Amino acid sequence: MEISPTQPGSIPQQDRALREAARELEANFLAEMLKSAKVGETPEGFGGGEGENQFASFMRLEQARQMTEGGGIGLAESLFHALKERIND
Repeated sequence: MEISPTQPGSIPQQDRALREAARELEANFLAEMLKSAKVGETPEGFGGGEGENQFASFMRLEQARQMTEGGGIGLAESLFHALKERIND
């Protein structure tokens, strides 16, 4: 992969891709945490069946993505730096 020269202040394409991958991984991690916390589940008496459970997972993932975009828990930043170091070795 060839990285084109960049102007000062611009982010190389590889860094953008790494950062996006790290954010998506943090979002998926947070979505699993939200699932464990039973966020989005409906009480037994009002359940909409398996379809509702599937759509609840979409809602949790989107909530987790928003949490990550808002700063998250710092996992994405740590992953980004770890991946960047591995690439530069």
